[in-house]
Amino acid sequence: MEGLFVVGLLVLVAAGAYWGWYQKKKRREALVFAARQLRLEYSQIDTSGCLDLPFTLLQKGDGRGTENAVWGSWQDMPVREFDYWYYTESTDSDRHRSKSYRYFSCAVTEIEAACSPVTIVRENLLTRLADAVGMDDIAFESQEVNDAMKAKDRRFANDLIDQRMMGWFLSSAPGFRFETCGRWLLCFGDRRKPLELIPLLGTLRRFRDQVPRVVFGLYPLATAAPPGSLA
Repeated sequence: MEGLFVVGLLVLVAAGAYWGWYQKKKRREALVFAARQLRLEYSQIDTSGCLDLPFTLLQKGDGRGTENAVWGSWQDMPVREFDYWYYTESTDSDRHRSKSYRYFSCAVTEIEAACSPVTIVRENLLTRLADAVGMDDIAFESQEVNDAMKAKDRRFANDLIDQRMMGWFLSSAPGFRFETCGRWLLCFGDRRKPLELIPLLGTLRRFRDQVPRVVFGLYPLATAAPPGSLA
């Protein structure tokens, strides 16, 4: 009986491994199709260094990675879209270690401005407590924006979130979150199906279009676009 149990357990493990491989294979195939439809390039391996972009999201967890990169020009906007994951490790009372994973779809573009790090998230209480370490809450006229905002540079955050940006943010889909840092703008959310990337790219484009003109004047780029730039 013990032998049968071991064999059954091995079969279950093998079946689980195969199912995981199959799901990843189907996702890659669907992303290839979606990229072609959008006239973008695709690579299973992230060769453009998306993980090195200076966003808070990409520094979370005890381990992290990127894959399934899509890039090119979409509606006259240079863009990178990629799958991102990170895990956190924990130990239970019996000293058994485990990993908890989170998965995201991310889209990045760039603008001709030097942005300070700002995160805009529709937060729940736990997220606020986790993200508040070392950060300042920014006071805006809208309490909802105030609750969703984390930034170190108070002046830049107020210049970025003017009345028009505030109105757009309050009307945007709640499933998307945003970051700015340097020349980069990031829009991200929970991992999306390959054929559901257009709302992600469209939201990023609208976020870029809402950046106030004053930001470009007050925070100009000090240097030319670095290697690996989207432009």
